[in-house]
Amino acid sequence: MKQRISVFLNDKERKPILKIIKEAIVFWFVKKELPFFYFGKFLYRKNVTNYTDYLSSKEVDEITLSKKMHQYQYASILRNKLSFAVYMEYNGLPVPKLIGYNLNNTFFYKKKGVSVTDTKELHSFFSTLFETEMKDEIFIKSIKDMGGNGCFLVRKDTLKKQLEKYGDYLLSNDCIYQEVVIQHDDINKIYPHSINTLRFDSYIDKKGTIHILSAFMRFGAGGSVIDNGSSGGYYLSVNMEKGVLSGETHQLMKYGGNKLKAHPDTEVVFDEYKIPFFEEACELIKKAVIYIPDRIIGWDIAISNKGPVIIEGNDNNSFITPDIAYGGYLKHPLFKEIMNEVK
Repeated sequence: MKQRISVFLNDKERKPILKIIKEAIVFWFVKKELPFFYFGKFLYRKNVTNYTDYLSSKEVDEITLSKKMHQYQYASILRNKLSFAVYMEYNGLPVPKLIGYNLNNTFFYKKKGVSVTDTKELHSFFSTLFETEMKDEIFIKSIKDMGGNGCFLVRKDTLKKQLEKYGDYLLSNDCIYQEVVIQHDDINKIYPHSINTLRFDSYIDKKGTIHILSAFMRFGAGGSVIDNGSSGGYYLSVNMEKGVLSGETHQLMKYGGNKLKAHPDTEVVFDEYKIPFFEEACELIKKAVIYIPDRIIGWDIAISNKGPVIIEGNDNNSFITPDIAYGGYLKHPLFKEIMNEVK
């Protein structure tokens, strides 16, 4: 909370205080809730004039909890990363290869499960896995956690040290292990240490037509292998017509809320940067929705040198980041239809 207050008080792009108070009251009245999102989404900044076009927490809940937008049989595939990986591989969609997984202290590899009780046995398991798969690194992520939580990269040459750090977590949680995506060279130029993903929001209208509402792209920084905004990364809008990055970055308030024109590590300028295989990524989203026809899904897509790769899908999208990146989702022509249907 102190960090958020500090960001607000020191924000040079802040509107005059009286104007902020007036707008916060209007937001409170229109949205019928305390104006936390008015401040949390930086609607107090001078460049934001359409602040009532941004979603309130109540409106977000109406969408994410709507039985018209989400069905259990589809949401259950999306939320369980093991089910998702197996299902997508089975249907021939491009996802990182599933190497193994563990359910608590039972570890599975090549259809065989073994009990692992301590970090010594864990080291033996992963050493065998690295040697057999002939891999130098493996990406591990929690089957159920979100927002970059429970995600880490394990390397063969530093395995012992990393298991000292992550071993207890692995032994008491459920995780999957996947092949590391080889990121496209043009994306690596911006930031090479994380898989920097595009987030697409798909929507199936009442007639069954699949739409892509918007897209934004996330980037890690400072050596982090996680690009997620909830882990401190940066994100910015994508121009859907041109397939390029657009404008400056956004960052969650608790991490500083920084707006940057270039990546802080590589100094590559974001605006108008061409995204490789963007059209192919859009086509992949529409194909994936056929296999998981939940009506609103947030898709995370990586770009490899060979094309787009599906990292995961989310039925419980918070809509905080896409709402900010889009500049107020309620101004989207399809969102009026969505909100009318969920109410």
